[in-house]
Amino acid sequence: SLGLVLVHAHSRWIAEPASQNGTVENAVGLDENAPKRIEPNVSLWQFYLSRMASMDIEQVITLGLAFLLAVKYIFFEQAETESTLSLKNPITSPVSVQKKVPENCCRKQSGLLKNSQKTNTVEEAFVAKDGNAEVIKPVLAESSAKATFVVGSCNPEETSSVLNKKEEEIELPKEPRSIEECVRILGSTEKGAKFLTDAEVISLVNAKHIPAYKLETLMETQERGVSIRRQMLSQKLPEPSSLQYLPYRNYNYSLVLGACCENVIGYMPIPVGVAGPLYLDNKEFQVPMATTEGCLVASTNRGCRAICLGGGARSRILADGMTRGPVVRLPSACRAAEVKAWLESPEGFKIVKEAFDSTSRFARLQKLLISLAGRNLYIRFQSKTGDAMGMNMISKGTEKALARLNEEFPDLQVIAISGNYCTDKKPAAINWIEGRGKSVVCEAVIPAKVVKEVLKTTTEDIVEVNINKNLVGSAMAGSIGGYNAHAANIVTAIYIACGQDAAQNVGSSNCITLMERTGSTSEDLYISCTMPSIEIGTVGGGTNLLPQQACLQMLGVQGASQDNPGENARQLAKIVCATVMAGELSLMAALAAGHLVKSHMIHNRSKINLQDLQGTCTKKAA
Repeated sequence: SLGLVLVHAHSRWIAEPASQNGTVENAVGLDENAPKRIEPNVSLWQFYLSRMASMDIEQVITLGLAFLLAVKYIFFEQAETESTLSLKNPITSPVSVQKKVPENCCRKQSGLLKNSQKTNTVEEAFVAKDGNAEVIKPVLAESSAKATFVVGSCNPEETSSVLNKKEEEIELPKEPRSIEECVRILGSTEKGAKFLTDAEVISLVNAKHIPAYKLETLMETQERGVSIRRQMLSQKLPEPSSLQYLPYRNYNYSLVLGACCENVIGYMPIPVGVAGPLYLDNKEFQVPMATTEGCLVASTNRGCRAICLGGGARSRILADGMTRGPVVRLPSACRAAEVKAWLESPEGFKIVKEAFDSTSRFARLQKLLISLAGRNLYIRFQSKTGDAMGMNMISKGTEKALARLNEEFPDLQVIAISGNYCTDKKPAAINWIEGRGKSVVCEAVIPAKVVKEVLKTTTEDIVEVNINKNLVGSAMAGSIGGYNAHAANIVTAIYIACGQDAAQNVGSSNCITLMERTGSTSEDLYISCTMPSIEIGTVGGGTNLLPQQACLQMLGVQGASQDNPGENARQLAKIVCATVMAGELSLMAALAAGHLVKSHMIHNRSKINLQDLQGTCTKKAA
């Protein structure tokens, strides 16, 4: 039909008169004496262009309709036709290949592959010799055999026979075999653990032929090792179905083993919320928080909004250095004093530093803090550790430095690589005073309008609550580094989401929150948070797990900084401090307005109607 349209258009253009006033007879030469063949005096494309320029309105409309019909046929009707045909005849339709196939749905059959077939295209992978596409049937749920994908053309009968033979080879008996036979199968290079039933593997564990902690490495898949451990554990629990809702499938245990956890029985899903945008140092951040405490994310989000409306927060890194504090013993207190004096001398520090720095390309010894108790010597090594939190790195350097120190003082005895002088995961004044990890300060100014409309309180009230609660109240309790409302809440939530050591919230939550009135009318609010011991990193440990890496990527700090080693960890520490400040701001406002109990009852613990519950506002002391 398209060809007929073109022929018709061509003949119409040739049949057109040379001018609008000429007759048809004169234009096409209908006179009997005129020649039957027209000799062109211009090229064909010039002829077409000249005729198109002289088209009348009828020809323009006709050509436009033809163009629209062609577009409709090519781009719309043809696609609909192909879609309809694919639904009516799925056997001849192209086979769609998913990018990712769950492990528990199919088993890749490598034995059917040939070297000459590996270069075939995906479309050829499902076409038999007769040219017809083959449909892969889904595996039944009760069948232990998994779907097999074959690359290259093959005979369906041959494939079926190979698959049946494979199924017969791995068919497992219903009754457990003897321990001796199971041990032989397990040690066989041709068979292995996949030819043993779960019951047989459990019997081997009970007979001490398989260590329970090595199940993941000895099974054909790590997930099966976790599953067998769960079965063994369930038999020993008061309620055998206790692990029913603890998931374990579809998890990458290769990142866990030897790095994050042992004797794995699953993983714990924790809700992850987001607070933000947090406007910090002219950048916006969406902060992930993993928590089960209602109101925490919502409250922190409100604080982020108040900071954003006030122009954002500013932050600075005050110090950067992880610590390790071993304890050593000398024959006498006088001898210990001599070692202390030597370590504090420039010569002694240089010798120890050379040994320490040789253990890593990132670890650089900054200073030593030494204390003496009788004949015991406590040496606090402080070092930069790049983007890692750095406990392993600095422990390795400390061990090397102590070995070098022992060469200078052979009578020195190392009691422990950690003498609690670090101090790690325990409340300690030394961390509050000297700092540990990253020392950070953040500040912001909140306009009076934002305090009133967003925080629902006044600057005078919130400052009054902060003084009497966070400063005087904490001093009355004898707190060390706890001059804040709930810094640990935010620190822990971010730590869990971003793969940090959650136990280090003890020292990392050290924080003092200060508030004061500012501005020309003293109605604006100035707030600052100072946190001297944020122990944090963006490489190593839990940061290797993919979900935790996703949260770090949200903040733009995943992995090691390529341009400036340690910058990602420092940036994450500043984000933590600024988010703590947002949480402090919102909670203190809720306390000043008397909204704390009501909000928690609605969003966290109770579903009773509290619309009539009246808040109690904290008033300025008379």
